Amino acid sequence: GAGAEVQRPLATVVIGGILSSTALTLLVLPALYQWAHRREEEPEKQK
Repeated sequence: GAGAEVQRPLATVVIGGILSSTALTLLVLPALYQWAHRREEEPEKQK
């Protein structure tokens, strides 16, 4: 259509944002929580 050349780059950015936010939510955040939880337990084990 008439606005397709404007919408295509925008759609690429939107889809990239959706995919990256999904990856962050499902993979990166749980890994960070687990890493932080392990760091909290380490000093207790050394005592």
